Amino acid sequence: MLELKNISYTVEGEKDIINNVSLKVEDAKFIVITGPNGSGKSTLAKIIAGIVKPTKGEILFDGQDITQMSITDRAKLGISFAFQQPVRFKGVTVKDLINLASGQSLSTSEACQYLSEVGLCARDYIDREVNASLSGGELKRIEIATIMARKTKVSVFDEPEAGIDIWSFKNLIDVFEKIHTEIKGTIIIISHQERILNIADEIIVLANGGIATRGTKEEIMPTLLEQAEMAYSGCQYYREEE
Repeated sequence: MLELKNISYTVEGEKDIINNVSLKVEDAKFIVITGPNGSGKSTLAKIIAGIVKPTKGEILFDGQDITQMSITDRAKLGISFAFQQPVRFKGVTVKDLINLASGQSLSTSEACQYLSEVGLCARDYIDREVNASLSGGELKRIEIATIMARKTKVSVFDEPEAGIDIWSFKNLIDVFEKIHTEIKGTIIIISHQERILNIADEIIVLANGGIATRGTKEEIMPTLLEQAEMAYSGCQYYREEE
């Protein structure tokens, strides 16, 4: 179980980005964190992964205090993180990266299977370098393939839909469902995409650095859709009045 206790994060000279957030995430849950821009979603994801250290509060993972642990040590415990903008590794091939993620030397066919899962033609990518020759969408899918290869207890994805085309987005939904059902890991996704929200066990809505509400998709989605419709109508009205 992952537990955040009274987590706050403040940048000097600015308001609190995360303000006194307490949250328990049970094992094998599919959680989506959503909310308006600037609500602290990505910062909270980075705090869970260890990229950002909270100003106040504690983070417990299976009862162990990991608040001051590095991203590397958290990864060893079983926490994975997929960046909104994946990192490039010049001189490292896609197969190398998948082998590193899995912690073992996979055969080419085994490594290719992970690429196929995320909608890439394995023979075209397995020996390519993870460098500037790959598009953002290709890098995103390769990164998700490495998360699958790691089979970690908690996988955190920061807006995984960014840079993904429509066909690949459908494939992405299938991948998340497979991670959830087959690997039995906890998935935490930062997203505002309705199709991702619709497959969540629970939705957490952030606003102004705190938890505004949380609940099942049946409880949360009607309110979110109503708010989105009102915002859209307001924009339309504003344009017409201009």
